[in-house]
Amino acid sequence: MRIEIDDGSGFCFGVTTAIKKAEEELTNKQQLYCLGDIVHNGMECERLKSMGLETINHDEMNRLHNAKVLLRAHGEPPHTYETARQNGIEIIDATCPVVLQLQKRIKKQFAANPNAQIVIFGKNGHAEVLGLVGQTNSKAIVVENIDDVMQLDFNKDIYLYSQTTKSLDEFRQIISYIREHISADAHFESFDTICRQVANRMPNIADFASRHDVVLFVSGRKSSNGRVLFAQSLSKNARSYHIERAEEIDMSWLDGVDTVGICGATSTPKWLMEECRDYINMRIKHSATP
Repeated sequence: MRIEIDDGSGFCFGVTTAIKKAEEELTNKQQLYCLGDIVHNGMECERLKSMGLETINHDEMNRLHNAKVLLRAHGEPPHTYETARQNGIEIIDATCPVVLQLQKRIKKQFAANPNAQIVIFGKNGHAEVLGLVGQTNSKAIVVENIDDVMQLDFNKDIYLYSQTTKSLDEFRQIISYIREHISADAHFESFDTICRQVANRMPNIADFASRHDVVLFVSGRKSSNGRVLFAQSLSKNARSYHIERAEEIDMSWLDGVDTVGICGATSTPKWLMEECRDYINMRIKHSATP
């Protein structure tokens, strides 16, 4: 059996930077808090917790004073920075540059035309989306699918943006629907704000999945990007399995298989994919031992 780990999978630039900043602070034996899971991967969060990283929520940050808090790659709304200022909290800002640029664009658009509908294609409640909506005094409209888009007022101006990790195909479908229904008296503009580091993984995953008998897609189940990429893998290879850790691998999936592909999301560490490979090899070796 040949096992291949996808070279194109693993942490994106934003996640890599956030984890590097956390490790630097923890190496210096500094007490460090992280506002929310630093990455949507339980195994990586556990690794950093063992180094001393303490994850907190917004309520806990409100009660925190004179401490260091890391803001993860997803970004935060303005009120988080105001809380930090009032509480004497030092911010270690690891917001992804792509997300930061998107926040600035939405804030500028809202200031220029506060009566227009600023629409964000994204997942309600997702950390990145909360940060984007926060740039508009919580007036932006979040749409997750065409059903949500149908509820827009097509007689009013619409400015459409996207969460950076969403599907480019779905975003284009939403653009087409709005163009078909927008009033002649209303203005519509769309802005492709999907991260290309993420979007480019879609065709890569499709190609990778089609080249293997079985695909093990490794990612946290809370990962929005992971769900999108796994769906892409499954569409090209029905024998794709979504797992979070090596122990979830069912060896019966691999019966009679010649090639196994291991890939993951932008929140999946390379070491975890390697662990899955090693687990398979260990189980095969163990079963072959008389």
